Amino acid sequence: MAKGFLANLKGVDAFGKTTEDVKVKTRTGAFLTILSAAIILAFTAMEFIDYRRVYIDTSLVVDKSRGEKLTVNLNVTFPRVPCYLVSLDVMDISGETQRDLSHNVLKTRLTPAGAPVVGSRVSELRNEVDKMNDAKVDGYCGSCYGGIEPAGGCCNTCEEVRQAYVNRGWSFSNPDAIEQCKEEGWADKLRDQANEGCNVAGRIRVNKVIGNIHLSPGRSFQSSGRNFYELVPYLRDDGNKHDFSHTIHSLAFEGDDEYDIYKAQASREMKKRLGIGANPLDNFMARTSKPAYMFQYFLKVVSTRFRTLEGKTINTHQYSVTQFERDLTEGASGDTPQGVHVQHGVTGVPGAFFNFEISPILVVHSDTRQSFAHFLTSTCAIVGGVLTVASLLDSALFATSRALKKGGGSAQGNGYGSSKLM
Repeated sequence: MAKGFLANLKGVDAFGKTTEDVKVKTRTGAFLTILSAAIILAFTAMEFIDYRRVYIDTSLVVDKSRGEKLTVNLNVTFPRVPCYLVSLDVMDISGETQRDLSHNVLKTRLTPAGAPVVGSRVSELRNEVDKMNDAKVDGYCGSCYGGIEPAGGCCNTCEEVRQAYVNRGWSFSNPDAIEQCKEEGWADKLRDQANEGCNVAGRIRVNKVIGNIHLSPGRSFQSSGRNFYELVPYLRDDGNKHDFSHTIHSLAFEGDDEYDIYKAQASREMKKRLGIGANPLDNFMARTSKPAYMFQYFLKVVSTRFRTLEGKTINTHQYSVTQFERDLTEGASGDTPQGVHVQHGVTGVPGAFFNFEISPILVVHSDTRQSFAHFLTSTCAIVGGVLTVASLLDSALFATSRALKKGGGSAQGNGYGSSKLM
């Protein structure tokens, strides 16, 4: 059987003979050849550029991280609240409370014109308390004036007396009656700073759960499971108008990876390419003329992961925001601009409150690039496709031209069109 099959294949040309039409050189063929070469070159260049281009592939997965913390990077200015009245507190649903934060947070006193007060970039009001304590005799133990005493049992500074009052739930409204405050000139400092503003900037570590960050007047304290605020100094009629108008220069939720300078740079570049370099509250201004006014921001924080071509993985966060304002002078009820009567179940406090909630979704942005095999396959397809189309077009034009010529010759041989113009 095999010998018979091979015998039948004898004389069969595996590669067909080139047709005579292809051997004919024509101007149309030359033009199509040049055009095909130009098209192949252009398409191959476009395919190479596409091969070198970096794309971002986005996917959504469930966030399975556990035990993580968030870093909140904030910079907020209050032009009409002095620094000694601004308290930064953090609370979350787990029950953890951070009161009057000063670690990694700086308060800068501002003049009424908005310029920083020289030498005021400190986290507390007192300036020369340490020097005064050194000058006191050994064994000195100041009274806490009925407040809850600290662990040492003594209140040697005005600040310690103030804290003892706050722990007891009392308002620290008359520093002139406190010996430590009189020695430190506390009342004079309050009067000097009464018309100033304050800038609060720094980083805060919070649990990755539902919580809130609030910048409010006075020290906060807890009694019977409820939070209270020392509002008397803020609302006191001392001739200086206070309100919580503010400018949010920046507010961002960051991951631990962004403490690495190289990963932070890669994160900024990726955000810029995605068009999410700016946060929703950056350079946001909120204004009011009422001291008893509450600003609330409800933030939805979404975990985000970047993967670069170099193999770097950067964890960060994005957020969306909804703003709500409330005039506290209306009490527990009021009317909306549309005339709808509303009631509030929670008593408000003047200040700026940032309530954040964590989304269970993780957004993954990965850098991707076309494979070399794909580029090679696409290039071969371009070359083969263009040449095939050009060949078919050339054959069709050549056959049409030859048919027209034969038709013209037959017409002349039959005696048609033989007359000449005289």
